[in-house]
Amino acid sequence: MTLALAIGPEYYLALSAALFVIGAIGLLVRRNPLIMFMCIELMLNAANLAFIAFGKSMGDLGGQVSVLFVLVVAAAEVVIGLAIVVAVMRRRPKASIDEISVLRG
Repeated sequence: MTLALAIGPEYYLALSAALFVIGAIGLLVRRNPLIMFMCIELMLNAANLAFIAFGKSMGDLGGQVSVLFVLVVAAAEVVIGLAIVVAVMRRRPKASIDEISVLRG
């Protein structure tokens, strides 16, 4: 029981920063649109964790409300973005971000 009391917001913020860095590196290194999409989601979840940690440390529900709005926007992004990425990947299985001219109509 004492272990749960010893974990402060700085640990959550360190985890959030590590997740955000992993997502940013994945976004910059990988050229597959699906992998890049997952890295953006990882970065959004890292920001959500930071919002929750700051909200808990301040004793305010504002962080949790912000997370709710971010999750709603992320859900809409997943629906639209993933549909576009899957449609492009079906048409050109080896498509990469570098071949952006393929997407022009």
